[in-house]
Amino acid sequence: MPKVKFVREDVEIEVEKGANLRKAAMENGVQIYEGIFQTFNCHGLSQCAECRVLIKKGMENTNKPNMIETMRGMAGFYRIGVEEEVRLSCQTKVEGDIEVYTRPGFNWYGENKK
Repeated sequence: MPKVKFVREDVEIEVEKGANLRKAAMENGVQIYEGIFQTFNCHGLSQCAECRVLIKKGMENTNKPNMIETMRGMAGFYRIGVEEEVRLSCQTKVEGDIEVYTRPGFNWYGENKK
């Protein structure tokens, strides 16, 4: 079974292959949303981009971003500067081991910060 390591939380979980990252995190007590978005979010419909995560290791062990993920979520602005590492957890399927940073800040200037 694939392992997902949530770096900020120092939590590692095992999930079924093909598991939805957002759902797996929430089922295991990992907070995906920040502040008011813990209540007010799109509930996994890829429209708010508040469930974004940085995948530092194992991006090849996830599904490829779909058109909805790349075009919706605040018109894709959530990915500026970290296009190769940021995903929406609601659209990410875990196919193998990955290392994830939850709740990354926006990277408006391409600084690549966590």
